[in-house]
Amino acid sequence: MTIRILLIDDHTLFRSGIRALLQRQADFEIVDEAADGVEGIKRAKQHRPDVILLDLNMPGLSGLEALHLLVEDLPDSAVVVLTVSEEADELATALRSGARGYLLKNIETEALTSAIRRAAAGEPVISEGMTAKLVQQFRAPNIASGAARGHEGSQRSAPLTVRERDIVQGLVRGESNKEIARELGVAESTVKIHVQNILKKLNLASRVQVAVYAVEHGLAG
Repeated sequence: MTIRILLIDDHTLFRSGIRALLQRQADFEIVDEAADGVEGIKRAKQHRPDVILLDLNMPGLSGLEALHLLVEDLPDSAVVVLTVSEEADELATALRSGARGYLLKNIETEALTSAIRRAAAGEPVISEGMTAKLVQQFRAPNIASGAARGHEGSQRSAPLTVRERDIVQGLVRGESNKEIARELGVAESTVKIHVQNILKKLNLASRVQVAVYAVEHGLAG
């Protein structure tokens, strides 16, 4: 299956380089590119790509503002932030806003192509090293907010079974259903059903949001 990709980045040379790299993959098709958020949204609506690679720091409409609109208008497109920013607050904001992933521009080519395929398949993708920053970003407010936040988290997470909590741990680590299934010794289809139940119980829309919620509410181990 061909994965259709849209590039949104204000640096022409970077777009050209990424396009050249991705076009070498037989299952990738670069449907278009844009130099700013406004044009990116317009072309995303036109092409409805499978994956949108989105820069954060752009003139005019920022990447985060564009992200909100893309997620709202194109729920079937996986928006993956591709940025130089290693700021934990931008990572957390992007994931909370519905980004399927957060990748740094110094990522290796093989890791990038793998991440795009995983994102297109519905899996969350986060650059190595950023997960620890995500944990720190969410754990600090938990300490500051005291028992009230802890009570809120325990109330909402109470319906989760022991097995579902095990699967949540895998989601926090960014593992695929296959990897989680291998670790737990169950069928991949069983993990898929559990993930769907977790999303429903926590009233969340994506695996990334489950991972963020788990870290924020002390379920990440």
